[in-house]
Parts: sequence; structure tokens; C-alpha cells
Amino acid sequence: MHADAVVLDIDGVLVDVADSYRRAIVESVEAVYDRTIRKDDIQAFKDAGGFNNDWELTYAAALYVLATEEGYSESLETFTDDIAAASGGLEAAETVVREAIGARATQRVTDRWDRDRLRDVFQQLYLGDELYRGLEGGEPDLDRETPGFIHDEPVLLEADARDRLLAGYDVGVLTGRPEAEAEIALERVGLDDAIPVDRRFTMDDWEEGKPHPKALTTLAERFDATSVAFVGDTLDDVRTAVNASETDSDREYHGIGVLTGGLTGEEGRRKYEREGATAVLESVNAVPGWLES
Repeated sequence: MHADAVVLDIDGVLVDVADSYRRAIVESVEAVYDRTIRKDDIQAFKDAGGFNNDWELTYAAALYVLATEEGYSESLETFTDDIAAASGGLEAAETVVREAIGARATQRVTDRWDRDRLRDVFQQLYLGDELYRGLEGGEPDLDRETPGFIHDEPVLLEADARDRLLAGYDVGVLTGRPEAEAEIALERVGLDDAIPVDRRFTMDDWEEGKPHPKALTTLAERFDATSVAFVGDTLDDVRTAVNASETDSDREYHGIGVLTGGLTGEEGRRKYEREGATAVLESVNAVPGWLES
């Protein structure tokens, strides 16, 4: 397949975040509310769409836990299915809860729903004490010391595949990470110096988030590319490429799903294909060969 540019997601593509971001989601809710969801449940939120921001996924998981204490009786699978039916994201999650348990019970839930505290705990767990002080500018207050889950992110991108991509294509990054955390991951995989800042989109660069196509179409314009491959590990990544195709008729956009994030095996492959993925590959390391074949 012809492509001028390759845009890479970070989480689940360049580094494995099962024991970092996903662990932080589960443990943040537990730390604040003494109850939580399972790590395996996180994928249901991702599939529902609108949860590219893991802080907002944490808020939604906490919302579900609190709602079950106020009369919400549906399973988490039903909860996330209903979120998807309401167009995905945190606002949809709030609507699902309100419609299920009513205004008074919802008010009791929201009175306890402390998103600022959830985010702060998340950052303490994910970054660890030292990085938390440097990036968040505060003093950790959890009754546990942690070096930070950020250090438990195995590299997925092999050096050979990285070098082939850089030699053959314009390469960019589109991620839901904050800029500072994206920089740490890019340095780990050897792309920090290879990809200029103007060829990156992070959480700090745009409000819309995936699957809105703005970041992808902007990168395509900066590359002056006629064909762009976007490599991601979630359905929203593929939806971003599909939405870009519908928005920008002057270029081709191809969503490539990899099976190294939460979507795995034949079920993951089918989910990608239903969303319009151009290809589903075992990992980012298969991308150069697939593009060249």
C-alpha cells in the first residue's frame, strides 16, 4: 500500500501500558473509593469510544462504582454498551447513570464523585513521587511510596522497524498523553530526536481528542502527504482515520489496528475490521513490511 506518512499512537503501539496507565485506572478508583473495576473491564470503556483520555476513563469507572451503591443494577458491559449508544465519552456515562437511577440518586453520586482527587491519585501512582513533584508541582500524599508505574512500560517498537519507518516515510505522533509523558515514552523508544515537535499531537495540543480527525488531518497537511497511515491500538484510532477520510477528500487515510493493546486475537481483529480498519497487524513492527509489500 502506498503511504507518504505514518502517524503513530504511543500507548499500546510503541510501549505496553497494561501495567502503567491501565493499572493506574484500577488502583486510583480503589484508593479513593475502596472499590474498583477489573483491569479487563477497561477495554469495554475503550471500545465504547470517547475515552482516549485515561483520566476521563478513570472518572467513568468511579462513576459506575458509585452508581452501583445508589441503585444502578446493570452490569458493566451493559453500562458501556449504553455509553456507546449515547455516542461515547464521559458525558454519555453521566447521562446513562442519570436516566437509570434518577435525579436525586444521581445527585448523591455526584456529591461523592471527586474527579480532582481521582486525577491527583492517578498522577501520583503513574508518575511516582519524584516525577510527580517535577511535573505536577505538588507533594505526594498517598500512604505508599511508588517509583511510578510509568517505569513499567516495555518497549514494543523494535529498532529495525523504527529505522525502516524513519528511512522510508514521514513519521508523526498522535497521542492522548500529556506532552511531558509523551516525551518520556518517545525517548524510551528512540524517537524523541527523530520526530520534531510540529509533527506531534498530544493532549496539550488539541481539545477534541480522538476520534475527532482534526489532529490527523493537520499532520497530513504539515507533511503535504497524499496518503497517511495511522497506527493505533483502539477502535477510536481507526475511527479517527475513517473520520479523516470523510473530512479531507484530498487525501487517503488508512487506519491500521495493532493487537498489542487491549484488542487482541480474532475478536480484536473482527472489532477493528467492523470499524473500517485498512489492516490489522500483530504489532507496529509489522507495519514497514506491510507498507512495502
